[in-house]
Amino acid sequence: MKLGRKEREELDPALPARPRLADDVQVHPPAHEGAPWIIQRGPGRYIRVGADMARLGRALDGDRDHAELMADLGPKWTPQALGYALGELKRMRLLDDGRRTRANAPWVKYVPPLTLQVTVVRPARFLAWCEPLVSALATRFWGAVAAVLALAGLVSLAVQGGDLVRTLGSPLPLGVYAGVAAGTYLVMVLHELGHGAVLSHYGGRPSRMGFMLLYLLPAFFCDVSDGWRLARKEQRVRVALAGVATQFTAAGAAAVAALPSGGSAAGQGLLVFSVVTYLGGLLNLLPFVKLDGYLALMSHLDISDLRKRAMVDARRFVSKLLFGGTYPVELPGLRWAVPYGIACLVFPVYLVGGLALSLWGDLLRGLGVIGSLAVMVVVLLLVARLAYGFLMRVHEARVAGASVWRIGAVTAALAAGVTALLTLVHVPYEISGGYHYRQGRIELVVPGGHEEIRRGAAVRLLRNGVVFREQVGSAAVASGSASSASVPVSVLLPIRTERDLPATVSAYPLTVREAPAEPSGAARVEAGSPPLGEWLVATYLSGAW
Repeated sequence: MKLGRKEREELDPALPARPRLADDVQVHPPAHEGAPWIIQRGPGRYIRVGADMARLGRALDGDRDHAELMADLGPKWTPQALGYALGELKRMRLLDDGRRTRANAPWVKYVPPLTLQVTVVRPARFLAWCEPLVSALATRFWGAVAAVLALAGLVSLAVQGGDLVRTLGSPLPLGVYAGVAAGTYLVMVLHELGHGAVLSHYGGRPSRMGFMLLYLLPAFFCDVSDGWRLARKEQRVRVALAGVATQFTAAGAAAVAALPSGGSAAGQGLLVFSVVTYLGGLLNLLPFVKLDGYLALMSHLDISDLRKRAMVDARRFVSKLLFGGTYPVELPGLRWAVPYGIACLVFPVYLVGGLALSLWGDLLRGLGVIGSLAVMVVVLLLVARLAYGFLMRVHEARVAGASVWRIGAVTAALAAGVTALLTLVHVPYEISGGYHYRQGRIELVVPGGHEEIRRGAAVRLLRNGVVFREQVGSAAVASGSASSASVPVSVLLPIRTERDLPATVSAYPLTVREAPAEPSGAARVEAGSPPLGEWLVATYLSGAW
């Protein structure tokens, strides 16, 4: 069979004359009746396809040209259909392009937009060795034991509410922080092993395991993409939730173990570890980023790339609303795809710009210039990401047929709105630091210098707690002139040390209104109500210089 001139013109000339699949691409038949065909690229990407596309993939051996492929595949494969299918395979990088392919995933992998994964081990062999133990634990009895322990931990935290509040509202010894950190990272490892163990139990193969920066926050990962080959979606849901189940069990055990401690350092560590582990498990259940909750939701709905496609629909909805144009829909059968996609777009911004910076901002700025530089880099990356996303929406709108005039008018209106927001909206501004008795008088101490600290500014004196900071006194700045001083780092950070670790700070004399009972602690200085733009610069950028 030969193609005519018109048929040859309908095929993309950039397509290979005798196409073949790349070396790292495999076509997997349905695992059971009614299951889809799977095309696998490398160790970690699985693509669901129909039977016709799977037949085409199996036929791409590099020996047949386009005419021979259409003859073998049947009359429904016209030049247009073949050209489109081959174009899709090429776009997904499933065709051989002559480049060398990897047998395994790279050890360091960047996953857009803000995730960096570093593979440490390939756990398949170890988890296969652990299979007898996993099979013994994968029973209803042990599942009930884990559930009871997780619930008992919550009851235990409620019973120890007073001790918990005191612990989270006080500085803690370095040993407690070290123990909590070690326990947290151990549970994170067990969390990921839980995913891999359940996948291996169901016959899948976890490809790699390591640590990552997820939206600039440290975490661990276990690649369980092979779960898409499992026979039932219920199995994939269990794989996704196995890690959180492990976390909740460990958190419950720690809370119960803290009951007889009586407020000792060990008990404080167990309480903090339990709270951190419970909160980490709840965070993992949120379905708006690629965490366990999202994987469980995607598996339950049996929709691959759910989040990515929902975000595409959300971006196109917003682009159509602002700029006009005609856009295709990725998830037409999912009524809540657009609001879900908007939540998926907004939540990472909140995760980095709100949660991460609010939790760690004061701690990082307490470390001086290095910590302030880290905060500035995070903020600038966030702004760059938002600007890039807007430019991509403008480009998509032009492709969709939106008029240049409307795009320009909307862009100008948005710019005017942002400018008005930054210049006209005023927010209260506080500078974080500490207070300390030195040479018989109490002083306000802050890392670096702050022009915003002026004579007469009100100062709240606080207990330097891990989470809660109770006010223990009040004062006013006696002079806007600062002197250089060296104070223990425990003045700026919520830690207790037997040996003082010095930190160089700027010290301002205070006029005490209500004297604190404690010799040192945290402090917050009222620095007026500047415009939002000035507040953002002063809060997140100025400390770096």
